[in-house]
Amino acid sequence: MEIVVGLEALEKPYPNTVLTIGNYDGVHLGHQKILSAVVKKAAETGGTSMVMTFDPHPVKVIAPDKQIKLLTTTAEKARLLESAGIQVLLLVNFNREFANTPAEDFIEEILVKKLRVREVIVGDHYTFGKQKRGTIDLLKKYGKLRGFGVQAIKNVTVHGNVVSSSAVRSLIQRGAVSEAAQYLGRAYSIEGTVIRGKGRGQRILNIPTANITTPVEIVPREGVYAVRVSLRGNTYDGVANIGKNPTFGNGQLSYEVHLFSFSGNLLGEHIRIEFIERIRAERTFPDAASLEKQIRDDIECARRLLRERSRES
Repeated sequence: MEIVVGLEALEKPYPNTVLTIGNYDGVHLGHQKILSAVVKKAAETGGTSMVMTFDPHPVKVIAPDKQIKLLTTTAEKARLLESAGIQVLLLVNFNREFANTPAEDFIEEILVKKLRVREVIVGDHYTFGKQKRGTIDLLKKYGKLRGFGVQAIKNVTVHGNVVSSSAVRSLIQRGAVSEAAQYLGRAYSIEGTVIRGKGRGQRILNIPTANITTPVEIVPREGVYAVRVSLRGNTYDGVANIGKNPTFGNGQLSYEVHLFSFSGNLLGEHIRIEFIERIRAERTFPDAASLEKQIRDDIECARRLLRERSRES
C-alpha cells in the first residue's frame, strides 16, 4: 500500500480513484463494510482504492477538551487498511484551517480537481466541511454535475447496537474485550516494546513477566486477561495484567504479560498483545505468597479459556 502524507504530496492523479473518507479509528466492522465496497468498486472499474484519513483526529483539534483516546495508532491503522486491500492511504493534516474549508470547496478543489474521483463511498451519516454542513445529498448533487458516483453504506449492527469507534472505546475501557472483538471482527490488541521492570515476577513470584511500553492511547480496564502474544512471527498464549500492583504499593500503571511455553530474554523485543477475555479485576493481596497462588490460578484459567476459544474457531 502506498502512503501519501499531505495533499501537497499528491504529484499525479490516480486512475479512476474510488475514495472513502473518514477517521477509521479502530477499523471496526462498520469501517470494513465500507472498505470492502471501495475495494470491490475499484476492481470492477480498474481503478485505485483510496482512503483519506486525518492526523491528528479532528476531535483533538476542534474539541480538545473531550480528550478523546484513539483505538489505533497511525501505523496500526495503515496495517489494517492494507490488510483490507486498500491501495493508497492519504494522510491529511487536520488543523483549524482545514476544518474551516467550506463543503463546496472541499468537493471542488480536493475531490474533483486534486483527486479526480470516480466514486466516493462513505457511511450513510457522513458529514464534512465547515461546521459539518456537507451532507450525502450535497455530495450526490455535485456528483451528478461533476461526473462522480456516490454510495452511502448503511451502519453495521451487533446484537441490535450500531458498531462505532465510540462504542468500541466504551467496551475497551470497561474491560469488555470479548464484546469489543465482536464489533472489531478481531481481538483488540496493543503493541509495544519490552522494557525492564521491577523484576518481581521472577525474583519474588517465580513467574517471569515482560513489561511493555506502548504508544496506544486506550488500553483495557485494569485487571487480568487471557491473551495471545505475537512475537517474531510466532503466537503464544499468555496472561496479562494491567494495573498498579497494589500488593507492592507500586502506584504506577504497568502492562505485564506472562507467555506460556516460552523461555528467553524479551528485553527490547516488539510484541503485540491480543486481549481475548477478562479474568478478574486487580486487587490487593495480604502477601506475595497469596498473590503468587492467585496468579497461578489465573494462568490455569487463561489456559482453559484459550483452549475453549481455539475449539470454537
